[in-house]
Amino acid sequence: MTETVRKLEQAIEQAAGQYYRLVVLVGSSGSGKTTALQSVAKKLACPLVNVNLELSKRMLELTRNQRSNQVGRLLKDVIAAVSGDVVLLDNLELLFDPALQVEPLRLLQLASRNRTIVAAWNGNYRDGTLTYAEPGHPEFVQLKQPDAVVIPVGTNETK
Repeated sequence: MTETVRKLEQAIEQAAGQYYRLVVLVGSSGSGKTTALQSVAKKLACPLVNVNLELSKRMLELTRNQRSNQVGRLLKDVIAAVSGDVVLLDNLELLFDPALQVEPLRLLQLASRNRTIVAAWNGNYRDGTLTYAEPGHPEFVQLKQPDAVVIPVGTNETK
C-alpha cells in the first residue's frame, strides 16, 4: 500500500501543473483505493469526501429531472464545501447512475480546473483505456486516453 501512496503523492504533484488537475485512482472494489486515500488524506492533511453520501443529501428533495440537471453544480458545491488545494473523492458510484445522464469523467475534469482532485474509480485501466462496469451493464463507461493522471491499483497495474 505504501507504493500506491507514494505514486499518489507523485501524481498529485504532477497534476498540479496540468490543465485538468485530476488524478484517477482506479481499481476494483476491495483493491485498496479507500485505504490509500485515507493514508494520503492523513499525510497531506487534505479532505476526503464520500461523494455518494454528500450528493445524496443534496439530491434528496429534487425530482429526477432536477437531479440530472443539477448534478454537476451539486458536485461542485460538495467540493467547494471543503478547504484545501487537494480534495480526495471516494465512493463515486452515484455519478454513473444512467438516470443522471452525465459523463462522470467530464464532471471530475471540470471540478479539477482550480483544485487538484483525486478520485477513486471502481474499474480498470488497461492499454490507456479507463473503464467502469462491464460491457452490457447500464452503467458501463469506456474512455480511451482520459485527460487525467491515472494510477492503477491491485490487478489493474498495466499501462
